[in-house]
Amino acid sequence: MSGKMAEQTEKTDIQHSLDRLYDVIASRKNKTVGDSYTAQLFAGAPVKPARKLCEEATEVLIEAMNDDKIKLASESADLLYHLLVVWAAADLDPRDVWQELDSRQGIPGNVEKQNR
Repeated sequence: MSGKMAEQTEKTDIQHSLDRLYDVIASRKNKTVGDSYTAQLFAGAPVKPARKLCEEATEVLIEAMNDDKIKLASESADLLYHLLVVWAAADLDPRDVWQELDSRQGIPGNVEKQNR
């Protein structure tokens, strides 16, 4: 498999992993609080998931500064999970985010920020 093709496959696998996780998270939205941690987060939405997202972002920051890749990967996974919970609580479809990211491709970051 060529480098470009392998890179595209990896990107697709990552997107699908996040989409699958979002589907599992969204399926917990109507569960009782005792059934799952995700249901507990939804019960306190939007505040509880948003606060937890901030907590996880801080933990990612700490591990990035500690230069610990293993802990950084673990905390990053937690951050992504909690971000998806925030999206699901707000009924934001990940495809809307992917579309926004796609619309920014090829635009320098400083130009994109000025356009907002």
